[in-house]
Amino acid sequence: MSARSKARKRALDILYQSDIRGDELAVTLAAEAKRAASEPAREASWLYAREIVDGVIDNGDAIDEQIVTHARDWKLERMPAVDRAILRIGVWEILFNDEVPTAVAIDEAVELAKEFSTDDSGSFVHGVLARIDRAG
Repeated sequence: MSARSKARKRALDILYQSDIRGDELAVTLAAEAKRAASEPAREASWLYAREIVDGVIDNGDAIDEQIVTHARDWKLERMPAVDRAILRIGVWEILFNDEVPTAVAIDEAVELAKEFSTDDSGSFVHGVLARIDRAG
């Protein structure tokens, strides 16, 4: 598994944890940063995970607006927390990270959804991100 794939999983953990606990994302990120400092072997995945989470913090309103607009009759709060987190990662990569090809961002998000969410989540995540890509 690539360092970026591992980083996406770390970012998913941070976003999900913050959402479920109702903590500010910056607080959860700071706690993870403290833990990451004691794990130098995982530094490569940590750096990109932090970039993702910082990007979601900085662009959260725009990201959520894109998700709601393209989720077709799904309110953000009705979505499983895992799906919300995965979509936020995918949207950030598609719209705000020029280093990641859109197809890779979508594929990685779909794989996370298949691994960590419901049976229908992979196709749901793919549909939302593909619509965002087409609109952008």
